[in-house]
Amino acid sequence: MSSGPQYPSLFDYWSRTSAAMVEGMIEANRAAVSAFGATNGTGSASDEDDPGRGRRAEERITAGEDLPEWETDRQGSGGTLAVGDRVRFTRRLTEADVERFAAASGDTNPLHLDGEWAEETRFEGPIAHGTLVAGTISAALARLPGGVVYLSQDLEFRAPVRTGDRVTADVEVVEDLGEGRFRLRTTVGSEEVTVIDGEAVVLIEDVPEHE
Repeated sequence: MSSGPQYPSLFDYWSRTSAAMVEGMIEANRAAVSAFGATNGTGSASDEDDPGRGRRAEERITAGEDLPEWETDRQGSGGTLAVGDRVRFTRRLTEADVERFAAASGDTNPLHLDGEWAEETRFEGPIAHGTLVAGTISAALARLPGGVVYLSQDLEFRAPVRTGDRVTADVEVVEDLGEGRFRLRTTVGSEEVTVIDGEAVVLIEDVPEHE
C-alpha cells in the first residue's frame, strides 16, 4: 500500500493527541488486567444473575450477527504465534459507528459529527475518529490465538477516513520477545492508502477453553 498524502500541521497535532488517547486506553486496560486478573472477560456485574449472558454476547458478536462486512484473513502457524504470522481484519465504517464511538468515548468533536461545520475545515467534510479507525487493529489482534493483552501501541496517522470507507487492519508478527511477548507491525489501509502506521507489543496468554 502506498503511503498516501501527508497533512503536516493539523495531522501532526491529530496524531499526537490521538496517540495520547490510545496510550490512556492501554493504561486503562493494564489497570483492569492487574485489578481483576482477567485476560478474556466479556461480562459485567449483571452477569452474576445470568452466567451465560456474557458468553452469548461473545458468541453473537464473534458470529458477526447484525455486523455485516466483517472479513478476516489469517496466515499463520496454527494454534501458536510465530514470527511471520499475519492477520487482517476488514470492515466498512458507518455513520452509526462514529456516533456510537462518540457516545462511548465522549469525543464529540464536531469534526466527526457535524457535517456542515466539518465542510468548512481543510477536510471538507466529517471524518472518523482516529482512535475508532485504530480500533480495527485491536479487532485484528482479537483474531490471534490465545488471550491477547496490549502492552504498547505506537501510531502515526497519515490520512483521514470518512464514513462509508472500507478499512483493513493488517497485523504482522515481526519479533518474538520471549515470555509470551511479541512485537508487531500494525497498519490500517483504505483504498490502497496507508491511513495508520505503527507498531505494537502484545502479551499472549493461555486461556481456558469454553465449556
